[in-house]
Amino acid sequence: MTDATAQPIVTADGQPLKAALVKSQKLARRRAFLLVAPLFLFVLITFIVPIGKMLVQSVYNDGFSKSAPHLAVWFDENPAGSEITEEAYAALALDLIQMKEDRTAGEAGTRINYDVSGTRSLFTGTARKVDKFEPPYKEAFLDADEEWGEPIIWRAMRSASNPVTIDFYLAALDMTRDDSGAITGVSEGQAVYKMLFGRTLMLSLTITVLCMFLAYPIAHLLATLPMAKSNLLMIFVLLPFWTSLLVRTTSWMVLLQSQGVLNDVMVWLGVIGEDGRIQMMYNQLGTLIAMTHILLPFMVLPLYSVMRQIPPAYVRAARSLGATSWTAFRRIYLPQTLPGIGAGAMLVFILAVGYYITPALVGGADGQLISNLIAFHMQKSLNWSLAAALASLLLAAILILYWVYDRVVGIDNMKLG
Repeated sequence: MTDATAQPIVTADGQPLKAALVKSQKLARRRAFLLVAPLFLFVLITFIVPIGKMLVQSVYNDGFSKSAPHLAVWFDENPAGSEITEEAYAALALDLIQMKEDRTAGEAGTRINYDVSGTRSLFTGTARKVDKFEPPYKEAFLDADEEWGEPIIWRAMRSASNPVTIDFYLAALDMTRDDSGAITGVSEGQAVYKMLFGRTLMLSLTITVLCMFLAYPIAHLLATLPMAKSNLLMIFVLLPFWTSLLVRTTSWMVLLQSQGVLNDVMVWLGVIGEDGRIQMMYNQLGTLIAMTHILLPFMVLPLYSVMRQIPPAYVRAARSLGATSWTAFRRIYLPQTLPGIGAGAMLVFILAVGYYITPALVGGADGQLISNLIAFHMQKSLNWSLAAALASLLLAAILILYWVYDRVVGIDNMKLG
């Protein structure tokens, strides 16, 4: 029988228990949010915002469009492939006059220079004397410079008249647009980006496999030795982290060059002749050797952290039940180390894909990766939109591989410690 007059349960201060619990939970959530807020802001400012700006930069560039409104109107009214009429040249003259007043001819020319080399000087030179042009403007432009009659320049200006474009992604995939605006591949001599993407992925995968085979016995030795000896050997594994990357790379340059230490030792031992010195610098071999050494600790540490937790009794039990050493390793020990292998492989591969200092110093033309070209466009050519497009494609490739890894192995099975 239910007591209709029963009073609700209250706390010591007279508040209903349910309301007090809700208030306590809200307070706990608020406190937890305040604790992670600094980390969230740090990640937002230093990671998410830069990546967002990079993605925007890869599809948006108003260097030309904001300075050529009259020409943009003509392009909108005349489809791709139309004849360049007197009205188009008149619109270009109006825009160049405004560029001269605003001092933006160089910026507009730089945007077109991304597609047609040498056009920056064409814009700045013509802008200085455009106010003296008289109709017919087509003849005036051609008299000033015959390049104004080239269809490739008008095609580039048509593409740049819209600040939102996928042309930088087309360029990053070795594609371009023809005179009619259709997408087509570039000539064989100009196709470099897809080759560099393939080389980057292949070298990164090779470095990952090499690190795995080299790190596995090292990590096993560290995990099975007594703690005192293990800690001593761990210092040698961590020693590269305490040495500058530039110093390590320079050391490999001294070791690998034709007149370097390794070649001198092999000549002294009689393995090779003086005229048979091996070229291990400024090629893919140099990149493989140097980057494998630099990234090896990132494979050793995850493997060691997993192997240290595997009880030796498991393998001994398998041996006592009749399993051979190989069978005990393959069916008992190896499966338990897969989380460490996965974590190390992920770390090494992602780091190898983004390396550019070591390939730039020891790789030469044959050993450079796509990251070196991204750095070139950021620092030398100043084509930040193309650099952003290349970086975005590289990021997309890594995310796809990450997704494949999650589907095949499972992120939940990855262990870093």
